[in-house]
Amino acid sequence: MTSANAIKPNQSEPGSNMTSANKENNWIDGSLYPDQEVPDRLEDLGECIDFIARFCSAWDFGVLPLPETLDEVLKENWKEAVEETRLLTSCAYHLLREWHGLETLPYSGPQYPHILEDPFLKNI
Repeated sequence: MTSANAIKPNQSEPGSNMTSANKENNWIDGSLYPDQEVPDRLEDLGECIDFIARFCSAWDFGVLPLPETLDEVLKENWKEAVEETRLLTSCAYHLLREWHGLETLPYSGPQYPHILEDPFLKNI
């Protein structure tokens, strides 16, 4: 891969299409909103649940969260939105629940027999 084709981290400035235009909420990662305008702020529980679903889904597909976005969703005031999202097929969601100290819920995503039957799994 040439340096011109190298994948670069999202280092967008506030107000670009990759972050919220609101400088107070520049943790809102615009790449999570390919289908609509990036919101300036999340005003209610429904918008926060939608954000958590987008955040976890992207992470599950290998799109790592921006540090400031992760810092924000780990704050105590996000606990209710994390609890209410119920994205049980998402590994990232279950990790976020754990980090918030929420009750463990059953994972209902794919389970691979060759991994589950691995005798070395107990050592991990």
